[in-house]
Order: sequence, then structure tokens, then C-alpha cells
Amino acid sequence: MPIRLRLILPVLLCILSAACYAQVRRLPAIRTDLPIKIDGNLDDAAWQQIPATSDFTTSNPVFGKPSSHKTLVKITYDNTAVYVGAYMYDEPSNIRRQITARDLIPMQDVDYFVVGFDTYHDKQNAFVFRVSAAGTQGDAKESGGGSVFDGTWDAVWDSKTSFKKDGWVAEIKIPFSAIRFSKNAVQDWGINFARLIRKENENSIWSPVNPNISGDVNQWGVWEGLKNITPPLRLSFLPYLSGGFRTSPTSMGSVTEYPKSGGMDVKYGINESFTLDMTLVPDFAQVQSDNLYLNLTPFEVKFDDYRPFFTEGTELFNKAGLFYSRRVGAAPAGASSVLETYGRDSLYKIKKNPGITRLYNATKFSGRTKGKLGIGIFNAVTAPMYAKINRLATDIDSSILTEPLTNYNIIVLDQALKNRSSIGFTNTNVLRKGNSRNANVSSLDVSLYDKKNMYNFSISGKLSSIWGNGLHKNGISTVAGFGKVSGIVQYSGSLGLKSDKYDPNDLGFLQSNNSLTYSGAISFNFLKPTRHFLNHTYRFNVSNNYLYKPFMWANTQLNASAYFLLKNFWDVSFSASSFPRWYNDYYVNSSVYNGYFLKRTPYLYLSTYGSSDIRKPLYVNWSLGAAEGPLENDPYWQTNLGLRFRFTPKFQVSGSLTVVQDKGNWGGVLYNGGYLNNPDGSPVISRRDVKTNTGILSAQYNFSSRMNWTVRMRHYWSLLSNTNFYHLKPDGYWDEVAFVPGKNLNYNTFNLDMFYTWDFLPGSRLTIAWKNALGANVRIDPYQYKSYTRNFGQVLENPHSNEVTVKFVYFIDYLKLKGKR
Repeated sequence: MPIRLRLILPVLLCILSAACYAQVRRLPAIRTDLPIKIDGNLDDAAWQQIPATSDFTTSNPVFGKPSSHKTLVKITYDNTAVYVGAYMYDEPSNIRRQITARDLIPMQDVDYFVVGFDTYHDKQNAFVFRVSAAGTQGDAKESGGGSVFDGTWDAVWDSKTSFKKDGWVAEIKIPFSAIRFSKNAVQDWGINFARLIRKENENSIWSPVNPNISGDVNQWGVWEGLKNITPPLRLSFLPYLSGGFRTSPTSMGSVTEYPKSGGMDVKYGINESFTLDMTLVPDFAQVQSDNLYLNLTPFEVKFDDYRPFFTEGTELFNKAGLFYSRRVGAAPAGASSVLETYGRDSLYKIKKNPGITRLYNATKFSGRTKGKLGIGIFNAVTAPMYAKINRLATDIDSSILTEPLTNYNIIVLDQALKNRSSIGFTNTNVLRKGNSRNANVSSLDVSLYDKKNMYNFSISGKLSSIWGNGLHKNGISTVAGFGKVSGIVQYSGSLGLKSDKYDPNDLGFLQSNNSLTYSGAISFNFLKPTRHFLNHTYRFNVSNNYLYKPFMWANTQLNASAYFLLKNFWDVSFSASSFPRWYNDYYVNSSVYNGYFLKRTPYLYLSTYGSSDIRKPLYVNWSLGAAEGPLENDPYWQTNLGLRFRFTPKFQVSGSLTVVQDKGNWGGVLYNGGYLNNPDGSPVISRRDVKTNTGILSAQYNFSSRMNWTVRMRHYWSLLSNTNFYHLKPDGYWDEVAFVPGKNLNYNTFNLDMFYTWDFLPGSRLTIAWKNALGANVRIDPYQYKSYTRNFGQVLENPHSNEVTVKFVYFIDYLKLKGKR
């Protein structure tokens, strides 16, 4: 072959390949009038009339190759549902069949099949349904073209699987009541199918999704010509009953309570596009305990939310980043003050001090119009909460208001535009009875992509207002960015500002304001296999940060990382992070800048982390990092080791241990709920040695795809030993002062959560939960118990709280109920 032809031919093949991938796959929609029984077999007469589609293309670990195993998919619809039948060819002994809990399929040793529907064909929002070879279901919502994946969303649908001599079959029925779509007489939906073959770790997709192109849903195929489908009446009820007992140790003896509750969730499809979700007198007791830890910063800790109503279908309310759902129903603001004031006072006894604010009700209204305008309205009302205190000498009870009656509101308008672009408006509002503190935050967000989906420009502006009880302040926040979002080389730059009075924290979450930041990043994404790697990526970013008011430089930070996926499906990463010069910490002893700051040393932090092949019974993940600064005896290091062993397809045990030591930790000295100051008002800061151990042990046993038992134990221990005390000077440097004894801390938390869950019918569930936790008022001597073993012994010897609850939830579909009648 001539040299010129040998040079040109690969280029032509690449162009042809790219053109093929750019072509949109299309599939005609075929209606059936014949019944289909969901039994995991494709032998119904209706299936014989539906042609199959195939030709899947790999997306992981290598993009662009034909799938190693053939997959045939048939899809049809009738007046009530969409039906999908998939035949996955494979050697039966190679099919992985681990049983998992719902929605936990992707990271387990199991094959699975996926179908997704972009019902409004806006290339941004989709419903995704997944079924494993073991019959476990998983579902989710995608938004932002695939950048936001909400796995907490649960729909009620039907599926069955079966095994054949040459593969396995998944048969799926998705009722129209489970999804939303328009009333148009003729419709086109975005659609895609995917299959994971766990033995090869191969993910293949019907309509190829190029990982070097930004977005997922925008690369899907089209299901053309759905005709005369009518959205059904979507009305369902989810009544519940719960009860149990709780014992809580206090300094004045144990308190025993018998919590009992009943309520109902209601889901009503107002029309084909909008859904109303309501929860009346909700019960959120049966959720995982928080991962509490010793917070040595002046900033608030953010916790995950495990309450289904506040996690399912809330992607629209989270688009502007102003909704931190834990604000609703959080611990009453005055509960800790009551405990501190009366918990150790021998003259009083606390009879009641609720740790959770009770909800009267919460409502979500959301959907998207034919013009692709998303509308969301959220409202919640929490009850006033009171602590009851008994004065022992007179035996007289008194009530203390710890949280007033509060109303929370969110309004969202999100207009989807061409080319994945969008413009959105969000408003959050919090009103408290008595005008103690009220808040309002508004945000305008614009995101624009070019026609080729290569570049993105975004800009956001927010305005906050706080008023009530003599308080009034307004603040602003804005950020603008531009970047190349597709291709092997990607880059971005942004400029952000938060004024000193910007405060979204009545319903949102922000650790600190009063900042001006500009940053840039670049990445190199090599997704084609090489001699040693399946893929590898390199990233670098830099940020320069200032205090907004008064305008002063804070710090410059550099970060670099490299990720490698090896041929044996192990992965390893290396990273470096550095503050290359002395920098200013304006929040060392307060979350608000008060005229003092700490000059912090430059440092370099190096780390590595990785994990083994997830397919093996023994799975290992690890991390190791260390940092050093110019001060003497100033090291920082951390290590983590996680193990998971799968004994059978039903039973697995996992554990992790994280150990951190920071000998150069600096901060304000905690004193009587605040920080210790000198007589002239200048801060006293300490240098301290902080040791932290976190151990987690968990086990899961899945009796079936609908019944499982889980247990999780977590012990967290942090020992803070002060080594030096200093007077902080106005220029950021320090002078050593006399050591103040008695300020060491020994912080422990312990939780044991156990859940038995049985989904006895679609949408219906029985849950039995046991929670054991270390008492909130337990203090372990930081001077006597310095070793981990002696400290853990004290954790076990001190009194624990216990709670056992049973919850019964029953799903009622109005259409089925009407049909039975």
C-alpha cells in the first residue's frame, strides 16, 4: 500500500467513525392491542409482532467497539404502559447474579439492563429504569443532560427476569402513571438502552454515548411516532402506621418514651405534566444516623438527608443550590441551650426536650410544560417545639419555646432552551411566627451551550434578605464562568463574589461568605486504551481568593491530579495540593471576620488512593496522604483502608478504618460556648495535636430482591491535645503566652443502626429498625483515656440510648382500586 494511502486511510476511518457516532439512532414506535404477561419470558403473541433492535456499542471501559455479546431489545406500548423485552446473550455460568437492595445495583457483582426515556425530548431530563439479572429494580431521574442523577426517586413498576440456556431475559412494564409526558397526538421520545456485563466490566449502549462529549441524554436515540397515548389519572395514597419505644439516658436518670405516629403521603397528577406530592404528619425516625464528628472549624457541618420525601424528585428545587433539605425538621434551635442550661443543674429535671422539629405537612408541586418550562413549588410547615423543665424543689413544670411555628417555601422556574441551554429563577422564603427571623433569597441562573456542545457559558446572580426582631441585612452573590466542556482537552475559568451580608442559610447552606475568587482549570482525558491503561486523565486547577470586605488577599491554591484505570480493572490516583506561600486565615476563631487573622504556613499535600477489581469477592480501597510545612514538628498524615468481602450472592460484610494525625492544627480555644480572648479582646489561639480514628463495620443480607437486612456500626474518636497557646497579633503573627491547662478534648460518637426491610408488594413496605447510640451528655476524660482501646472501653461502659420502631406503609393506586370496585 502506498505510504500516502496508509496515512490517509486511518484519518478517513476516524472521520467515518465519528460520523457514525454522530448519527442519531431511530426506532419506530409500534402499538400493541394484545396482552403481555410480565413473567420474564418473551413468548407472548404481542412480542412476536415486534421487531428487535440490536447493535450495541461499548461505552466502558473502552468507547466505540461493538459489544462482545449480542443484545436484542423489543419495545411496544398500549393504552396504559410501555413494555420492554430484552434478551441478553451470554454463557449462563458467566452471568453475575448478586442480590442487592433496591437502587444499589451499579456497584455490585451483578449483570443488569437499563432503559431510559426522555419523554419531552428536551435532551436534558429523563426517567431511567434498571433491572438486574437477580431481579432487583433500580430507578432514577436524570437532569441537566445527565449531569444530575437522582437515584432516590422511586416509581412503582413491574419487572421479571429469567435465565435461558444462552443468556438471560428482562421483561419490564412501566405504567404511564409512573412517568410524565405531553398530550400531543403524536410524540417522539428520547430513548436509550444499556447493558452491563459484569464479568468483562463492559457497559454497552444502544445509542452510543461518547464520554468525550459533554452530556448523556443529549446523545440518546429517538423513539418516533407514539400515537394517541393519554396520560392516565395519577392518584396514589401511601398511608403509614409506626410505633415503638425509646430510652434516653440523662444525668438525672433514663427517660423512656413510646413514640407512635400515623400519616399519609399523597401523589396526585394534576395533569399530564404536573404532579402534586403531599406528606401529612410524616415520620422520619427510620433513617440512618448522622455521621457526627468533632468540628474544629468555626463553620457549620453539612449532613446528608436520608428522608425519602426530601430526596425523591427534588432535582428541580436544587438547581440553584439554595435548598438544603435538612433545614426543614432540623433540631430545634433552642434545644442545645436547654440541655446546656438545665442538663447539669441539680435543681432542675428536663422532662422533655425534642431533638427533631415535628412537621405538620410538606407539599411538592413540580412538572414541565409543553414549552419545556419546568415549574416547582415546595412548601413545608413545622410545628412549634417546647421543652418541659421541672423545678425539683417546687415540682412545678415550665415550658420553653425552642423552635417557633415556621413556614418554608420554594418557587422554581426552569426554561429548557436549545442545545442543552437553560435559564432559571429560584426563590426561597422562610417565615417564622413572632417575626423572630425571616428570610428571602432569589437567584437567576443562565447556562448556554453552543450548537456543537463544545463550549459553555454560565452566569448566576443571587440576592438574600434577612429581617425581623430588629435585624435587617441584604447581600449578593454572583459567579460567571466559561469553559470548553467536550473533547480530550477541556478547560474552564470562573469569577465568583459573595458579599459580607449574603446569607442563604435559613433554607440553603453556605459555610462562609465575604469572598472574591477567580479560578481556572484544565484537564486531559485520554479514554482510549494504551499498553498499560484502559484510560487515564490529568487535571490541574488554580484559585486565587480574597476577602470581599475589606478587600484583602487570602490565599492561592494549586491542585493537580492523575487517574489511571489499569488493564486488570484496578484504579489508582495521585494528587498534589499546595498553598505555595504564607496565607491569611480570616476565620481562625470566628465564622465572621472580626479584624484578626492568622498567618498560616505554606504546605504541600501529597496523596494516593485507589481500589481493586469490584468483581472479586474481596474488594479493597485505600488512601494515603501526608503534608508538611516549614514549622518544626508540623506533620499531617492520614490513611484509610476499606475492605468488603462477599461470602455469597446474598451476604456481604464491609468495614473501613480511617486514621488521621495533625500535629500542626491551629484554632481558637473553645470556652463557655464561644472562644477564649485576652483582656484586650484579642484572640487566644492554640496549636494542638489532633488524633482521629473512624471505624465503620456493616453487613447486608438479602433474603430476596425485595427483602433485606442491614446493620451498620460506626465509632468516631477524636482526641485534641493542646501543645501551645498564643496571643494573636493584628499582623497575623503570634506571641506565645502561658499554657492554659484543662482545655483538651476527647470526643466520641457511637451508633449502631439495624434495619429489616420487606417490600411485600410494589410500593408497600414493612420496616423494623433498632438504633443504639452513645448518650449525648457523655464526657470521657481526655487526660485519663488517651489510647484508642481504653477510650473505646469507656464508650461501651457508658449508658447508651436505644430505639426500636416498626413502620408499615401500604401503597394504594386509585386506578387499581377503582378497577376492583
